Amino acid sequence: MGVSERVRAAAEPHVGDERVPGLVALVARGDDVWVEALGTLAIGGAPVKRDSLFRIASTSKPITAAVTLAVIEEGLIGLDEPVDRLLPELARRRVLVRPDGPLSSSNTVPAERAITTRDLLTFTFGFGMVNEMFGSGEMWPVVAASEELDLCTIGPGNPARQPDPDTWIAGLGSLPLLAQPGERWMYNTGASVLGVLIARATGEAFADVARTRLFEPLGMGSTAFWTPETDRLATAYRAVPGEPSAWDEPDGLWSRPPAFADGACGIVSTADDLLAFSRMLLAGGAPILSRESVRAMTSDQLTDGQKSFGGFGRGFFAHKSWGYCQGVWETGAFGWDGGFGTSWRVDPAREQTVIVLTQRMFESSTPPQVHLDIHAAAGPAPS
Repeated sequence: MGVSERVRAAAEPHVGDERVPGLVALVARGDDVWVEALGTLAIGGAPVKRDSLFRIASTSKPITAAVTLAVIEEGLIGLDEPVDRLLPELARRRVLVRPDGPLSSSNTVPAERAITTRDLLTFTFGFGMVNEMFGSGEMWPVVAASEELDLCTIGPGNPARQPDPDTWIAGLGSLPLLAQPGERWMYNTGASVLGVLIARATGEAFADVARTRLFEPLGMGSTAFWTPETDRLATAYRAVPGEPSAWDEPDGLWSRPPAFADGACGIVSTADDLLAFSRMLLAGGAPILSRESVRAMTSDQLTDGQKSFGGFGRGFFAHKSWGYCQGVWETGAFGWDGGFGTSWRVDPAREQTVIVLTQRMFESSTPPQVHLDIHAAAGPAPS
């Protein structure tokens, strides 16, 4: 059985109105590409096509890392430069003594050092999601304050709520950190901050920087922070008992330019555009990045101490770690998933990319079975 047949056989049992309404699965090895487009863009809607658009959520993060590294190579910011020059809102931080404690000054201490660009890329700058937030009986005060400020960084992004970049970063800067800079890995927020940092370093909107430094040079013509081509965009569904519930329609949150282009989760894209991104990295970065930048982005950047706090639960760092805004595996593979229903894996040893785009949101930090089955059918890549 060939690759295409194996992928289709793995995907078909998961496609249906009560499961995953539709998907695109792409496997590429060198110059060979196999694509399966199954199901519909919405329940009872038009069929999914190879060029259908999906909200890629956290699969946006590696893209943000690549744009950041391009701006670093231009000399506009430094990898180990404190962000204070461009983000004074994050200077002279206070750090909570207890992350679940009150936001009063008596429960904070001064940060031991400044936040750097590297801290943002590695998700170690001291703010973000951690597993213990979600096991608490009550919402942590810092999480509640983040929600009141519409930062949308502890949980799914929401472009309808997030304010403009200056207001967003001012809001974040009004909150204490949850950990000392460089102390531990904390998910998500670092990639959002990078978008603001890049905009200020270049004097351009982050969406424009991503377009000119990455999307246009690589021919990623369908990738952006919103789309006017709503007929190509899948409806996003929440997983609920029975038939999935629509969370965002094509003419909804991603049908107009957002006030805040969120580098953590804000991009819409296609399978072929993500393949172009993969091929740039597999080719050593040309024409976007140096080999050194690609090597750093796709290799382990965390210390044992930073990983010792755990990630999203027990075993999160088993056989994998974190590079720049993405997971990296002991096998040499790298990539990341998007909680709105996407997964992207690159295996340099096999010159292989596997992309699965669906419109059903994840129910946990573990990818749904449809993703695991398609990745397994494609070959020995990490799950």
